[in-house]
Amino acid sequence: MIGQFSVHEGLAGTGSENGGGGLTPPNQQLKSPGMAIREIIILPDKKLRLVSKPVEKVTAEIRKLADDMFETMYDAPGIGLAAIQVAQPLRLITMDLAKRDEEGETQPRPRVFINPEILSASEELSIYEEGCLSIPEYYEEVERPAKVRVRFIDLDGKLHEEDAEGLFATCIQHEIDHLNGVLFVDYLSKLKRDRVLKKFAKAARRAVDE
Repeated sequence: MIGQFSVHEGLAGTGSENGGGGLTPPNQQLKSPGMAIREIIILPDKKLRLVSKPVEKVTAEIRKLADDMFETMYDAPGIGLAAIQVAQPLRLITMDLAKRDEEGETQPRPRVFINPEILSASEELSIYEEGCLSIPEYYEEVERPAKVRVRFIDLDGKLHEEDAEGLFATCIQHEIDHLNGVLFVDYLSKLKRDRVLKKFAKAARRAVDE
């Protein structure tokens, strides 16, 4: 979701923090004639283990990729997506952590993070139930730093530094992991990790046989 994060990413769909309430991905999509839904690559696709390359310049192609990633993310639905999840090994993340208003509607708050990096992380930890659009319908609790400071460039080429906590902190860490070829299942016990890897490898073989 954090492509499908429920923290769905990229992140995917529902999550909880320290046993707290669930997290629900936005269901409102942004539509634009120039936007296209791209295929999200799924475990065990080896491209998910690639280390993404820095974006050297914000070009029309990068803006189009970000547009397509938003369309893909909202359609999934998820709250975060890394470019590698649509088979583009570039350090680019889209995210929308918008909350529902009193009428239950979600006002989109799309954000783009280019070449993001974690500058510092708190010793305090938090736990969210994470999922991933590239590991569909699988969720596990993951412990990460509760707060991080992140540096990134926006679509206008401006450099930013922000402090992130709560869902934002979890999601940005989850998505930056994607850029480094790391998946949330890598934080699980070897038994759980091996089980999910075997499950998706078996599903991929079955799809080929069909």
